[in-house]
Amino acid sequence: MAKVCDLSGQRPSAGNNRSHSLRATRRRYLPNVTKKTIVNPLTGEKITLRISARAQKTLMKNPGKFKVQLKKLAAK
Repeated sequence: MAKVCDLSGQRPSAGNNRSHSLRATRRRYLPNVTKKTIVNPLTGEKITLRISARAQKTLMKNPGKFKVQLKKLAAK
């Protein structure tokens, strides 16, 4: 499963693991993506999305923030 948020577009980012001796090894920072069923406020239908925890919090606080993305998903 691709770790990409359907609403915010969050993707894995890269960085370094740093040991005590400051040795750098590459690693990936993965977004906290879960499957969530939401009701589209524009059409009233249920949509199953893979969204990040950050997008879930934003959606609960400000439902109109992702209207453009929800329109695109409803058109699919």
